[in-house]
Amino acid sequence: MLSRILIGALGATAVIGVAGSAAADPTPAPTPVLPNVNVYTPISPVDYTVMGGNWYAFAGPPGVTCVINKQNTSYGCSGPLPGAPGGANLVSAGVSGEPGFSTTTNSIFAAAGDVKALPPKTRLGFREIACGVDGAGNVACVNQHDQVGFVVGPGGTFTSGPSPMLDRPEGTNPYFPGLPG
Repeated sequence: MLSRILIGALGATAVIGVAGSAAADPTPAPTPVLPNVNVYTPISPVDYTVMGGNWYAFAGPPGVTCVINKQNTSYGCSGPLPGAPGGANLVSAGVSGEPGFSTTTNSIFAAAGDVKALPPKTRLGFREIACGVDGAGNVACVNQHDQVGFVVGPGGTFTSGPSPMLDRPEGTNPYFPGLPG
């Protein structure tokens, strides 16, 4: 008799447990993280200097041109950006702040002319901006000061905002989320 009661109680618990987990909201996908482009080997910008020495330009994924503008310390990539929101063909940012997506009728960096690709695991940089290419053809450009940037690669394109270590609401603590900052 006792065994029937225990089996019945365990069965009811299993049904409740399954129903509870089926109704739970799915866990959101983690926010993409910018790679650390500083681990890539720095290369001489001589072969990537265009526009009278004002830009460093290089080829990203097929049809994409990326530029670091030394005049105003802006950076971006233009062309067919895989997986960009709304079919955007430009991702760019200025000296500060998060990168954004937009759509242009012409390639904004066409004036750079024919540019060559960065070798895998290398980077170009100017002041706080560094752009590098991993071994899979993904271009990552990061503003080291604000810890913001973007990735353009064959598998997709995304931007990433400030690190929670740098941009957090007043009174919060990134090390111990339950404690005040």
